[in-house]
Amino acid sequence: MKAIVCTRYGLTDNLELKEVEKPVPRDDEVLVEVHASSVTVHNLGLVTGKPFFVRLMGNGFLRPKIKIPGSDMAGRVEATGRSAKHFKPGDEVFGDLTPCGFGAFAEYVSVTENALALKPANISFEEAAAVPQAALVALQGLREKGQIKAGQKVLINGASGGVGTFAVQIAKYLGAEVTGVCSTRNLDMVRSLGADHVIDYTKEDFTRSAQRYDLIFATAFRSILDCRRALGPQGIYVSTGGPSMARIFQDMLIGPLISRNGGKRLVGGWVVTPNKDLAFLKELIEVGKVKPVIDRRYLLGEAAEAFRYFAEGHARGKVVVTVR
Repeated sequence: MKAIVCTRYGLTDNLELKEVEKPVPRDDEVLVEVHASSVTVHNLGLVTGKPFFVRLMGNGFLRPKIKIPGSDMAGRVEATGRSAKHFKPGDEVFGDLTPCGFGAFAEYVSVTENALALKPANISFEEAAAVPQAALVALQGLREKGQIKAGQKVLINGASGGVGTFAVQIAKYLGAEVTGVCSTRNLDMVRSLGADHVIDYTKEDFTRSAQRYDLIFATAFRSILDCRRALGPQGIYVSTGGPSMARIFQDMLIGPLISRNGGKRLVGGWVVTPNKDLAFLKELIEVGKVKPVIDRRYLLGEAAEAFRYFAEGHARGKVVVTVR
């Protein structure tokens, strides 16, 4: 089978399309014929080895341990192991493969059943591959970390990105009054996702306005001290993390120090339970409350170009790699 193989850190020059052995599912696994995958911040770190912190987290100090990247995927079950009970050949599935070793940038992948859920019936494989990690970060960040409540004023900084587009829709579904922050070219798109208000960050600084928010959900980097000014007295700031030492430093050190004084809370870091809420997201998508936004599609052999475009940081929604 064909797969994107990464044997050294870098970006476009370290990803190669190669023939590799087709996996065989273990007893508790299913073999999935991959139709599409998507680029994520986590995978960008695995491929580039940056920030250097990711190498210290067990991803390989000198070279990547994960040879075939790709976590988010959608495809069709081809075969099942002897003890696999939840899926059958022909089932259309999607999921985040982070807990079981990645490998979605390939024509086939063998994964445990708990990494998968049935794909929403009303969207394509490409759209389904855009959902898992980004939508889970948005949902669990807003609900668990942000403790979002109906009627609250919620600001999404980075509303036009992969996580941000889901955050706008999910916050609106949960009953919040949503303000999306993005660039000029993305204002109409963010409005179309349901945002009640939009702020063009090239013309207006939300941290210096008189408006205060109950919850700030940050997918784009901004100083945590600046964002603190825009919080109400009991407001919560939630960061989704990101590929820079500045974000890691402020999420792990500055945020907890500021939060010790009570009142405003600044919650940093990216802690997500993979696949826990996929069935819930499937329902939201099928009833039309949430829809994936795809900026660009690339073929499997163009994965290096997909990563390069994603790394520029200007994608509107998700960047998808079509495998089949």
